[in-house]
Amino acid sequence: MASTAEPAVRAALATLCRPCSRQTARQLAPRAVPRRLYAASANSPRRSGVAAAAAATAPATPRCSSHGGARTPLSAHGHGPRQTSAFSSQASAAAATSDAPQKRVLRADDLFHPFTRSPIPEIRQRAAYIRQHAYCPHPDHRMARMQGGELLPPAEGASLAPAHVDFECPDCGIPVACSKEHWADQYEAHLEVCDVLHQINEDDHDLRSGRFFPEFEYAGPQMDEALVNMTNWDTLLYTRGFHAINDDRSMRQATRLLTYPLTIASILHELSPYHIRPGGRLTPEGLKSLSALRYTLHPPKTGGDTTIKGLRREAPAVRIFILGARAESSLPRNVWVQLSHLFPGARLHLVFVGPESMANRDDEFPLPARTPENPFGAVVEDRVWHSMKISTMVDYWHTIHRTGLFHPHDPYFDCFVLFHPGLGHPATAHEWAETVPMLLETKAPHNLHGLHQPRHGARHRLGPPHRRRRVRHPHGARREHLPQPALGPQRPRPPRRQLRQLGRLGLPRKEVRDSKKG
Repeated sequence: MASTAEPAVRAALATLCRPCSRQTARQLAPRAVPRRLYAASANSPRRSGVAAAAAATAPATPRCSSHGGARTPLSAHGHGPRQTSAFSSQASAAAATSDAPQKRVLRADDLFHPFTRSPIPEIRQRAAYIRQHAYCPHPDHRMARMQGGELLPPAEGASLAPAHVDFECPDCGIPVACSKEHWADQYEAHLEVCDVLHQINEDDHDLRSGRFFPEFEYAGPQMDEALVNMTNWDTLLYTRGFHAINDDRSMRQATRLLTYPLTIASILHELSPYHIRPGGRLTPEGLKSLSALRYTLHPPKTGGDTTIKGLRREAPAVRIFILGARAESSLPRNVWVQLSHLFPGARLHLVFVGPESMANRDDEFPLPARTPENPFGAVVEDRVWHSMKISTMVDYWHTIHRTGLFHPHDPYFDCFVLFHPGLGHPATAHEWAETVPMLLETKAPHNLHGLHQPRHGARHRLGPPHRRRRVRHPHGARREHLPQPALGPQRPRPPRRQLRQLGRLGLPRKEVRDSKKG
């Protein structure tokens, strides 16, 4: 039976040209049957609730001709518009939001702001946190915490109770003292860190300024013919194929994230800058442990490919246990993929373990339920990279070790990394009392990266300035003060400028030193 809309369709086709009318008739002809089938399937009980809700809320979009107007996405069969689910609509909306240009909040010449009056809400919250937990370092205050397990004797004249910081230094913009008087009294001591705090202030505002960050565009997989030089950050980024970074602030922003994976790589890689030669930091025992891991991380070529004849047996994944994980577990995953790019022939399994391993990852809550298949509720990311897998467990290592979940441990396939664990800090030492003996039972390599004792203690423990020496970070990124051992009274040396001036007069430098000695 002819449809009642057929005369109207014929009248509309009469006003079009012949090619357009043929194409329109071809599009309208087969639409009756699929619509009936779709209507029947919509009433079927097998249809899922999400798809039915999406189909009920999806607007009916007319199909346009191919030579004019906006194109509508078609279904797989070509029968009308493609039905989009609620998840795809949310993804498209998020993509549209991310593609929109982000508004710049701060200019490049307007990055310094006091923390309490910052235009960024997150930084104002950090200032409130500092005021709530940090104490004034002035010696007039009694000690608020124990150092090294024993209560240090108070300084002479220390009669004031511990007080939280409240005064912001006008040079660095960070609360550092309880009052202006105490800040002025300790101004010389504060100058040792004031420049660094000023840089931190500007860098944190720069991260939230809304600008485009070309330094966060990382390099891809490393070619076999290109060797990596890990002597310092400049040679590493150059040999890895990163874009040139010519600004100090951009370099700090890039290395701030890459520090964690590249620190691990700088130790485990066969081109590591650490060696047992004179002046190196590696011991013969450490070289034995690393040689076993490097044998697995750098396997020989087997001639395999993606075909059936090219299939080869693969070694198990190298498990890198990062204990006491905090900020490193919330790094963007493309940052950790850089570790996999440096070991293209091996599979890696990163395991973040610790009660704070899910910090700054609120989007992934609630955690998976603890089941017999997943006894610790691990969050598993199995598709970070084709050769990398990441697992996160919110529990202590000694609790997991007692169950034998990761047994047996093999020095060829296991490695433990601890970033600033605080093994000797009085506030966290008790948490590692049961873990350390069990770590030693595994017989696997352990890499500990932490602050030395003077950094944990009070500033006056560093000793006078003439007793300090500077120690360069392995990658040249940081410098730390270490107390120089007491070697008796040292002879003051004349300035180099004076030596050069007297040397030009024909007086040997040895005689100059002897004259200074007398």
